[in-house]
Amino acid sequence: MKLKFFIFSCLVSLGNLSMAQTNQSPVKQSAFGFNFGFVDFTTPTYLDTASLSSAFKHGDITNFKKMSPSVSLSYWKGLNRYLDFSGRISGVLCDYTLDSKSHENLGGEAEAALNVRPISDNHFFSPFLTAGIGGAYYDKLGGYVPVGIGFQFNVQSQVYFLLQSQYRMTLSDKILPNNLYHSIGILANIGKEKVVAPLVVPIPVVTDRDGDGVVDSLDACPDTPGLAALQGCPDRDGDGIADKDDKCPDVAGLAKYHGCPIPDTDGDGINDEEDKCPTVAGVARYQGCPIPDTDGDGVNDEEDKCPNEVGPASNFGCPVIDVAVVNKVNKAAQNIFFATGSSKLLAKSFKSLKDVAQVLKDNPSYKVAIGGHTDNTGSDELNQKLSENRANSVKAYLKSVGVDESKMTATGYGETKPVADNKTAAGRAKNRRVEMTLTNY
Repeated sequence: MKLKFFIFSCLVSLGNLSMAQTNQSPVKQSAFGFNFGFVDFTTPTYLDTASLSSAFKHGDITNFKKMSPSVSLSYWKGLNRYLDFSGRISGVLCDYTLDSKSHENLGGEAEAALNVRPISDNHFFSPFLTAGIGGAYYDKLGGYVPVGIGFQFNVQSQVYFLLQSQYRMTLSDKILPNNLYHSIGILANIGKEKVVAPLVVPIPVVTDRDGDGVVDSLDACPDTPGLAALQGCPDRDGDGIADKDDKCPDVAGLAKYHGCPIPDTDGDGINDEEDKCPTVAGVARYQGCPIPDTDGDGVNDEEDKCPNEVGPASNFGCPVIDVAVVNKVNKAAQNIFFATGSSKLLAKSFKSLKDVAQVLKDNPSYKVAIGGHTDNTGSDELNQKLSENRANSVKAYLKSVGVDESKMTATGYGETKPVADNKTAAGRAKNRRVEMTLTNY
């Protein structure tokens, strides 16, 4: 348990050290070094029989006395932040048995390898993996492939301490067996470290002649204070269009009209975008168009009582009734008679009233206004009542002979509208009358 705790503590410590980055170059310069190592020919025999536990049990894997010592000269060169090249030549005092034959002699090795690490080379501690190709001369020349793991301790990118272990697979199993190689070494740079000169970036001279906070290189109006949103140009009317592009710089407008308000070509107070008749003055209720004149008589439909028939303004846009017809109705009105002081029509009135009825029947658009009048004999109240009754008597008769009631109105005016002097009998006779006014609206 104590051993496991010790190993765990070491791993944590190494992990923390690996995060400590030096201020030196992240790529290793050319370096030469010296290594002292041991070649283990015994343990791979256990590995080959899939019984590594036996190696630990017999103590062979940690018994350096049974291993073959070696000394090496090495060369290292960083290829990039994460990859180094290494070369090594070694002398080995061999002691191993192969095919029941003992080998005890001084041998030599040469090896080239690539060493890859997960963190950059300029950390204090960095683990790495090794793979390469090697050659050994013991009794005869043979080859092997080394793969392994190592640990590097970086001292200011000038000196490196290395720990390595490799499993070396033979390529010449009749000459040398598979073996393990463990070493400890030191490297030192052979030249001055390359120091990357800091990049000197010239500071541009920034000018802002108009002092509006927009530098001249970006200011479309460098001599006139303006707004950053308009590339440094002013906008007097605040419509978001720079004065230099605004045809109406003192009146807020729209970009589609070059900074001017929506036009009103006909000057009727309705802008052209809402005006269905933009070149002719009109009114809002007709969306900028003039009040229509359906019959084209010069009287607009709102004032024309006969919008589908041509007529003069003097007759409210309706056709003028023939004078002969008007005279016929007026003459008929002069021949309406009542019993004295009564609203009862006398029979001699009927012919004239029938003529009026025929006119109304022949002209569906015609209407007649019947007005009753009296002289000033009697009280005002009696005269008013009498005039109303006489007008209604005429209306009732016309209705009885086929005139539509909706085409007639009856009004009593009493003694309020005399046409002659009430001081004479002749004048009073003229004032006692019924008038009929013919219209076609």
